[in-house]
Amino acid sequence: MMIPIGELLNRILWDDEFAQGKFEIGYYDSAENQIVRVAFADVDFDSEVTEFISVNDSDGGVLLVPWHRIRDVYRNGERIWHREH
Repeated sequence: MMIPIGELLNRILWDDEFAQGKFEIGYYDSAENQIVRVAFADVDFDSEVTEFISVNDSDGGVLLVPWHRIRDVYRNGERIWHREH
C-alpha cells in the first residue's frame, strides 16, 4: 500500500537517516501538460499553507503546487513513490 504523500514528505524532512541522498519531486504542470521534476532543495514547505508545496521556478518565481499534483518522488534517481494520473 502506498503511503500518503504528506507522510513521505514529512519523513524526508524529519527523519535524518531516511533523508540521506538526493531527492526530487515530480509534479504535474497543467500549463505544460507534463511532469516537471524539481530538486527537493528547491521546494519550500510553509507550515501555514498545508497540502501545498512552494516550488522555485527557473524564472525566479514561486509556484504553489497542491499535493494531489505530486506524481513521483525520487531518491538518488530511483522512483520511490508514484501516484497515477
